[in-house]
Amino acid sequence: MASVNPGQISSTAPPVRARKRTPAVAPLTPSAGALVGMASAKRVYITARKHDACVSAAEELSQYGECIAIPGDVATSDGLQNLVSELMSREDHIDVLVNNAGAGWGAPFGQFPEHGWDKTMTVNTKSPFFLTQALAPLLRANARADNTASIINIGSIAGMVGHAVDNFSYAISKAGIHQLTRILSAELAKDHIRVNAIAPGRFYSKMTEFLSTDQAAFDEELQTIPMRRWGEATDIAGVAIMLASPAGAFITGQIIPVDGGTSVVN
Repeated sequence: MASVNPGQISSTAPPVRARKRTPAVAPLTPSAGALVGMASAKRVYITARKHDACVSAAEELSQYGECIAIPGDVATSDGLQNLVSELMSREDHIDVLVNNAGAGWGAPFGQFPEHGWDKTMTVNTKSPFFLTQALAPLLRANARADNTASIINIGSIAGMVGHAVDNFSYAISKAGIHQLTRILSAELAKDHIRVNAIAPGRFYSKMTEFLSTDQAAFDEELQTIPMRRWGEATDIAGVAIMLASPAGAFITGQIIPVDGGTSVVN
């Protein structure tokens, strides 16, 4: 089974074939996470705060395989528990969990609000921890040394470089998810669960619309990327599928930048 939670880094899942496994679950956006699920899972679940967007994404992804929408807000205790209860009522195990829900908040240092800080940290760092904690029994249920379960966290190169461009809480929350990835990889290795993170650079999404619609800003931003382009859905998909599949069976605790070289020069 695969489950995904529509967050804000988007991509579209092509029909990639890996070995057919049973359930994979992942709270993330109907994008990168869904890509993972549709490529290698028997069944994919996606969740998102916005009901219509979640249902629409599931319908679109159903052309590649079974995809089930469970709308809800995993940033709240009730929303998280509802998702976990629904999954436990449907499946006896999951193989892949993708934590991809994301939120950002931009404001100058002197005006940065506490509520913006709290929202970003809750969605990007707190919720992935507690969702992983709640779904750990389902991840352990079918995991073995020769058939590991996989958790893929979606971080950001904002959590790796030394400038935040007024996105203070976003950068810190993503650095937090990177460190959480390392800690959980050590904690869960004995249970045959691998934990890795992907750290995207610039990709087309709602969070980057302000740049992609401003040609001057876009051109200036492009000069900071060694490969001189933004990322595409398939750039994330390849790495995610590798981490979810037997190709990544001996990889855990790693933060993998997918950024066209940006983190190397910044």
